[in-house]
Amino acid sequence: MAPLDAIPVVPLAAIVLLAYPLWVVVYNLYWSPLSKFPGPRIAAVTNLPNLYWTTTGQYHWKLKELHDKYGDIVRTGPKMLVYRSPQAWRDIYSHRKSGAGSFVKDPEFYLQGPRGPNILNANDTDHSRTRRLLSHAFSERALRDQEDLVQSYVDTLVERLQGEVSASRGTVDMTRWYNFTTFDIIGDLAFGEPFGCLRESQYHPWVKMVFVSTKVLALQRPLAIYPILAPIVRQFLPKRLTKMRQEHFALCTEKVHRRLEVKTDRPDFWTYIMRYNDERSLTTVEMESNAALLILAGSETTASLLSGFTYYTLTNPRAHQKLLHEIRGTFKSIHEINFQSVSQLTYLVAALEESLRVYPPVPSIIPRVVPKGGALIDGEFVPEGISVSGAHFSTYHAESLFAEPDSFIPERWLESRDKRFESDNRGALQAFSLGPRNCLGRNLAYAEMRLIAAKMLWTFDMAMDEGSAGWDSQRSYNIWERKPLMVKLSRAQH
Repeated sequence: MAPLDAIPVVPLAAIVLLAYPLWVVVYNLYWSPLSKFPGPRIAAVTNLPNLYWTTTGQYHWKLKELHDKYGDIVRTGPKMLVYRSPQAWRDIYSHRKSGAGSFVKDPEFYLQGPRGPNILNANDTDHSRTRRLLSHAFSERALRDQEDLVQSYVDTLVERLQGEVSASRGTVDMTRWYNFTTFDIIGDLAFGEPFGCLRESQYHPWVKMVFVSTKVLALQRPLAIYPILAPIVRQFLPKRLTKMRQEHFALCTEKVHRRLEVKTDRPDFWTYIMRYNDERSLTTVEMESNAALLILAGSETTASLLSGFTYYTLTNPRAHQKLLHEIRGTFKSIHEINFQSVSQLTYLVAALEESLRVYPPVPSIIPRVVPKGGALIDGEFVPEGISVSGAHFSTYHAESLFAEPDSFIPERWLESRDKRFESDNRGALQAFSLGPRNCLGRNLAYAEMRLIAAKMLWTFDMAMDEGSAGWDSQRSYNIWERKPLMVKLSRAQH
């Protein structure tokens, strides 16, 4: 017979096990410092809705729905707030006052790859060191030095598409061709050799792995929040996808080591990275971990934006005609189109800016963690340790910030705009983020997209294929899961 003093232990343990979940629910709903912020009550209790929206690719749409219902700040998890006010963006991402702790990247969102942290999820010290090295690769001087290389690939794109037209294959998937171009460019800039996508008119196997790796990263996010779910998640996650992600990082490592063995006078990204051989330099492991990011960030964002630009301009005939008039009325020859000349095309610049607004390459969130001591965000105190974020798609489609927010209207970005757009909060558009961790490749991306868009519109008459109607209704996993964008091409008559 068990000792009498041991008998109450079992029912007491059962009571504790039953009471604890109830306590968590009550605390999160009524006593948590975040209980004053609006949002779905189920999201205040558990992260499961948040993870469901993320892993099903609907997070960007859901956030807009929640913001429209609850306002500019929404509680989407027990310890997560998502904003869409411009002030909140500045509070979270801009430079902090001297001595104030920084909002670090949320480690439950920015999962590390097998080679460890890259510039996205590095600590402040390593981030600053890496950024200083890479900033030279994306400087104005570097951009001028890289123009001939970029021009050569854009000209190859045009030539290959002219070949498609001549071969009576005038309807092409522009998402593929934009990706072929941007991946070849970034491959050459980063490693001194292209992927051969334009040459072969097909994706290099590594390029496919990049897309898969990004999606797998989003699908693995539940493991960082609920490790207990690991057996379930790994069971449902196709082994083929996990294997492709591993191969992606292995190829990144191989590319880095091949580049380190090459002596070249032509400047590329690694020229600047290898400039120092002291405490300022990157370790080989850091080079490997950043290589994967350079390939994705340097190609996918530009290709994604160009796809959105093409879709929205072709489905808005007035905007399309104004672009043709500006580009074909400015240049007598395609050879006149260069980085400098396209930057002067005011309507093209406006149309690309509007494309960034309605179809941001990274549509959902970029979460940070509130530093020690807490911080004021949009006038409200938020305690330390809370995950906070601005939401790109929701912010850029907010009626409180933009007139006719779901409509593609490049005119809103012109100086001579209609009065109905005067109240637009144009500073709310932060597609490349802001502050000390904003996108380093912004200038290169703008130069590429302007050049490619101008040369395509100068060379081809373009029309949307009926099968691509509603193309912009897509899922997203950090980046868009783009569908084929079928476009009819014919040679323009100049």
